[in-house]
Amino acid sequence: MSIAERKGRHRAERENRIIASARAIAESEGWDAVTLRRLAREIEYSQPVLYSHFENRDAIVAAVALEGFREIAEALREAVRGSSGQKDAVEKAAMSYLGFAMRHPAVYDAMFTLPTDLRFADAETKPALQAAFQALASVVTPFCADVEVATETFWAALHGLAELERSGRIRPSARVERVGMVVRALLFSQNHA
Repeated sequence: MSIAERKGRHRAERENRIIASARAIAESEGWDAVTLRRLAREIEYSQPVLYSHFENRDAIVAAVALEGFREIAEALREAVRGSSGQKDAVEKAAMSYLGFAMRHPAVYDAMFTLPTDLRFADAETKPALQAAFQALASVVTPFCADVEVATETFWAALHGLAELERSGRIRPSARVERVGMVVRALLFSQNHA
């Protein structure tokens, strides 16, 4: 291995440690506890080293968000494997999405709530974001003429349900019924388009 390759590998390992540490702190103590000073202390590097990897805290949040988008895309694809039809695939995708939001609250916040420079639906959209969108789009495609609008609407409905459930404003015990209503609305819109 060349010196340049070794340096690159070490740099990537450091970056991964920063991201993993930020994620661990956020999951256990919340995002307010994630500071560059705290991260430097946790990974035993100086703050200038952190700044050589990330411009600021928002950039670290974005890196955690990108991990989250990769993970949710995989979770959605895995959830629909072996589905017994399109309706079943939509239901499984919805339940997987909501489950991810509940199991990974800090990552979900990084993905959708905290400020980042991540852009959706434009030329600069990162592949991880595109993959997550495509994982949702693949299950709604059979039910709609405009895949992008249907996917955005399905995503918005799931996000709203996730946020309301995470904040304790709706009953977790009614999740299956709510997902059923969203799926029926999606099917109804196709049948009456």
